[in-house]
Amino acid sequence: MTTHNVVAIAKTVKTVVDVTPHLWSGRLLGAMLITFITQGVTIGAYAARLAGVQTLRIATSISLYNLFMVVGRLAALFTVFFIGPLSDDAGNATTKLVGDPAALAVWQHVFEWQLRWIVFGGTLGMIACALFLPMFTYLFRRGVKSFERRGSIPHAVAQLLRVKNVADALRAQHLPSLHQLRSFDWRLVPRRLLIANVLVTAVYSIGVPAAFLASVLDPHVARTASNLSGVINGTGTILFTLFVDPTSSMITDQAIHGQRTVEEVRTMVFYLSLTAIVGSLLSQLIFVPAAQVIEYVARFANVVHF
Repeated sequence: MTTHNVVAIAKTVKTVVDVTPHLWSGRLLGAMLITFITQGVTIGAYAARLAGVQTLRIATSISLYNLFMVVGRLAALFTVFFIGPLSDDAGNATTKLVGDPAALAVWQHVFEWQLRWIVFGGTLGMIACALFLPMFTYLFRRGVKSFERRGSIPHAVAQLLRVKNVADALRAQHLPSLHQLRSFDWRLVPRRLLIANVLVTAVYSIGVPAAFLASVLDPHVARTASNLSGVINGTGTILFTLFVDPTSSMITDQAIHGQRTVEEVRTMVFYLSLTAIVGSLLSQLIFVPAAQVIEYVARFANVVHF
């Protein structure tokens, strides 16, 4: 082997080492943690409907529900500080490696799995908060009573954070027994509600990650693709508005007026939580197709001139 060949091989090895991405990093763990929180809050907020029926204060419970959702969306903003740099690293690498298909495929594959782990972090958050639904329901009930006494959401939240109330909430937490699980009859909940909730959660779980992945599939439309998460999330919004929210609200109202029992609402909350977890897991199957749809839309947007 000549000296020239040895030098060429050494340069190739160095290049491969320099451009090979690392799957795990502090940024990935940070993004997973925040997604864990934001998706978990979504599940915890289901308890608002049950608490509203139990206290006969559905409007007040929904106000507290909206507070939970605002907190979740605020936390989601911090995801950008973690997932943004990961996207930048992958995007910069793919731009430089356009002429090297093998190295380009490695970066795209690693970035895809980073995004998959972030989505899975949200799934873990859903599972954790689903297990703590009794505690969330207790907190919503206490929050409603505190709000009625003071007429202030900030004061109600401050009361919930008192050591005594936190301790009471922890004592209210319990895992359902096998008998309780068997009592949750899925036939009491409209099938279309459960199917729609699976689809809505699957779509919402991968809307933003799919846009980030699409931005590295074709570097020429990266900026356009990274801003097209609405192409996927818009579908979820339509499904939620048409099927999930009206039906779950109707069941809650029927319970308030005595047409359904509290146990039926509890069953609905259980299956909404379960189908949300299933939808989050299902999102892994549609993740890449969703990214490809965004990529195609981004390409179309770049070739159409008005």
